Amino acid sequence: MRRAIAVSTGAGLAAAIALALPLHQANAAVGSATGFAAANGGTTGGAGGTTVRATTGTAIHTALCTRASSSTPITIQVEGTINHGNTAKVSGNSCNTAAGVIELKQISNVTIIGVGSGAVFDQLGIHIRDSSNIIIQNVTVRNVKKSGSPTSNGGDAIGMESTVRNVWVDHVTLEASGGESEGYDGLFDMKNDVEYVTLSYSILRNSGRGGLIGSSETDTGSGNITFHHNKYQNIDSRTPLLRGGVAHIYNNHYLNLVESGINSRAGARAKVDNNYFEDSKDVLGTFYTDQAGTWQVSGNIFDNVTWSAPGEDNNPAGPNVTSNTSVSVPYSYSLDNASCVPSIVAQTAGANTGIRTSNGSCSTSNPPSSPPPSSPAPSSPAPSSPAPSSPAPSQPSGTNLSIGAGADGSSKASGTSYGNVRDGNLTTYWSPNGTTGDISIKWGSATTVSRINIRPATGGGTIGAYQVLNGSNGAVLASGSGTGVISFPATSTTKITFKITSASGTPRVAEFETYAS
Repeated sequence: MRRAIAVSTGAGLAAAIALALPLHQANAAVGSATGFAAANGGTTGGAGGTTVRATTGTAIHTALCTRASSSTPITIQVEGTINHGNTAKVSGNSCNTAAGVIELKQISNVTIIGVGSGAVFDQLGIHIRDSSNIIIQNVTVRNVKKSGSPTSNGGDAIGMESTVRNVWVDHVTLEASGGESEGYDGLFDMKNDVEYVTLSYSILRNSGRGGLIGSSETDTGSGNITFHHNKYQNIDSRTPLLRGGVAHIYNNHYLNLVESGINSRAGARAKVDNNYFEDSKDVLGTFYTDQAGTWQVSGNIFDNVTWSAPGEDNNPAGPNVTSNTSVSVPYSYSLDNASCVPSIVAQTAGANTGIRTSNGSCSTSNPPSSPPPSSPAPSSPAPSSPAPSSPAPSQPSGTNLSIGAGADGSSKASGTSYGNVRDGNLTTYWSPNGTTGDISIKWGSATTVSRINIRPATGGGTIGAYQVLNGSNGAVLASGSGTGVISFPATSTTKITFKITSASGTPRVAEFETYAS
């Protein structure tokens, strides 16, 4: 029999009821942990335990508090917006929660994964303390403040502290709307003895501070952290800041770092492999301290990076970037060439992008399984949408040629853009001005294409019929109905057009991907 739980607010009882009944026994997350999170016995989260559904923060806390013990494995599928209004403290023998923050404190063996239409933690942070074997996947955490109103988690989107081991944060989007003066702190902070953590395939953007390892020059006990295939964009500094310990930083795309980037301090050792640094300043070195750290570098690309002059508290690694230490890691990994990192990261990083990953050779792979649907499967099969007449059986291999290409079309609805179909972001889209229209991908020189993938955005009309055209001469390469992967004979062209000839309403095309094979 399930024991009673206590909810600290009157409204909390209704919120707790929003917790779904257990759904099934399941693996805790999509894919397997990589990097340092795969060491020290590995990170499996709630694998093998009960899976439940939550649409409020109170329901997440309720799921933790109704376990048999604080270490009973559990997967919590989250859908909807989690905020202060629906996140109350819940009490129980297997949890230690608080209102206004998702509290993973003194617990283990937990997965939190976004499903269905997505999970957004709005102005509400996730706090991990004295815990181990935690997975957070496919969620967005935004605008968490440490000052102003409302405040949560000390201003960190995801924060870890005080004896934390084996955490895998994967395919998440962490974002703010300004820096410290606007009330925000770090997007991904670790301090006071945190080890064996991986941040992978994630987006960190629009913040003064990307994140840190160690809260001061004397807090050097954390380390063994991996950062790979992440995108840091519009960040002032700390991508990350390292104090002591080892960090492995590979295949990340850094764009518009305003003040500084990877800041290795207080004896930290950073292994920095095959990253792409673009339109940024002082992307690697020791900054704002005389207590230096070190780095081992290989295969990185510095594209329009500027460097400041060395000074007493300023030791940039460039412009002639060389290694000053040697770092080894206890796991195997495959490196994408730095030249294709922007494309690979654009296709894979962030929440609600399909949990796709790199195969280590400048192309992407589908996940071994997809995130669960937004609700339990019906007892009888639901009717399926029309399948394209000429789809390929699986996701195309190779590089998405649309990233970095141009785009145009016949018309666009208000608030949409042709360029949205080639930005690698499933939350932006193009719509025609009506139910029919053309959208095209174009290149400056002849490019060979044999498959495309039309990825719809939610909320649009169903595409009834289409044609794929060689935009250079108007020849019809394929026709059919629906969306998905479409194959046709390899064609060398400067333009591919997807022509929608009928739809049930105004369609929304999130991504128009193009592939050579």
